[in-house]
Amino acid sequence: MDKLVIEGGKPLSGTIVIQGAKNAALPILAASMLVEGKVTIDHVPKLLDIDVMLNILRELGCRAEHEDETVTLDTSSLHSSHIPEALMRQMRSSIFLMGPLLARFGEVTIYQPGGCAIGERKIDLHLSGLRALGAQVDEEDSRIVCYAKRLIGAEIHLDFPSVGATENIMMAAVLAEGLTTISNAAREPEIQDLQHFLNSMGAKIFGAGTDTITIEGVEKLTPCRYQVIPDRIVTGTVMVAAAATRGQVTLLNTCPSHLTSLIHVLRRTGVQITVDDDIIKVGTAARPKAVDRIVTSPYPAFPTDLQSQIMVLLALADGVSVMKETIFEGRFKHVDELSRMGADIRVDLNSAFIRGVSRLYGATVEATDLRAGAALVIAGLAAQGKTVVEQVHHIDRGYDRIETMLGRLGARITRYSPVPNNQIVP
Repeated sequence: MDKLVIEGGKPLSGTIVIQGAKNAALPILAASMLVEGKVTIDHVPKLLDIDVMLNILRELGCRAEHEDETVTLDTSSLHSSHIPEALMRQMRSSIFLMGPLLARFGEVTIYQPGGCAIGERKIDLHLSGLRALGAQVDEEDSRIVCYAKRLIGAEIHLDFPSVGATENIMMAAVLAEGLTTISNAAREPEIQDLQHFLNSMGAKIFGAGTDTITIEGVEKLTPCRYQVIPDRIVTGTVMVAAAATRGQVTLLNTCPSHLTSLIHVLRRTGVQITVDDDIIKVGTAARPKAVDRIVTSPYPAFPTDLQSQIMVLLALADGVSVMKETIFEGRFKHVDELSRMGADIRVDLNSAFIRGVSRLYGATVEATDLRAGAALVIAGLAAQGKTVVEQVHHIDRGYDRIETMLGRLGARITRYSPVPNNQIVP
């Protein structure tokens, strides 16, 4: 496996352009299967998860090309709705194909998806939503078959505002007969982006960004060209990295309104942030201040996908901070790795108590999941000495060559890849 070697202690400085949002691009790629013809999606980052999704689409018969940041799809040759188990186990977001393939073919076969081991993430809400639209669901071990001669609009209430379930139901309901209402829907910006994409193809969806989404079924969709929104989690990661290294960074192509909770927390720590249209400037020269309590919750509250990154900043803050994780029970695996670097963090059930230290020290650590890996990179940038981050494939799922991105800001970070004789080369 590749590893990253980081020489820490240098403040980040400069300007960076933020990549397109992975969590918006994946459901949009899936939703493209609802239409027959050529669809072009711009601002799609080069990521491991994107590659897996495109490989699944190719396996189903779709023609797919990814050049620069543009994905071109020709769905006219799509001939299968059976997603291979081996590919599904590589990425949880493959579950997004269930709704579109069911709507287009009247049948879909999937398997329990894989992905980061950050806690239990059941797909019950996805399946109950499709059942409400008239689908029959047969489950046998890890294999799930859904089929319906036609889908009928329905009133669907989600027991939890699941992003994936909201998006899957939206995509299935687009071609259903009649009106579908999703109450207690997730409100994330990526759901709003999916609505805009589907409406660009002729769908009639209203309310994304609120807790009630209405879908008026249409008979067919037409192909379009669409640009994905900027990645708010990558934006937040770079903002925290700038703060943790006490740097001065300008971020271009951002959506500041998607990051109000993070901006609020960073300002509480003493970080200077200015916002101008799609530009965010982050800077600080002083040691951050502790924040008494942060709680992760569904959007627009503080995102679980930035919890591990902000913990690095709090580990360097003056005072004691408390972080409560309410979304995923397995999302404190980075704590042990940060402790190797000198952090003083104690975990009690779903809360972490962080007593800030004056500095962190380089060490060999392991990325246990995507966002934990990003946090360890930030810690390495802020630490004294050399840090080696292993299991980098987790990071590659959500960051387009993170070493290149941060290298543009002066980070001393190098990727090493294994060669057959077990040596490593840059």
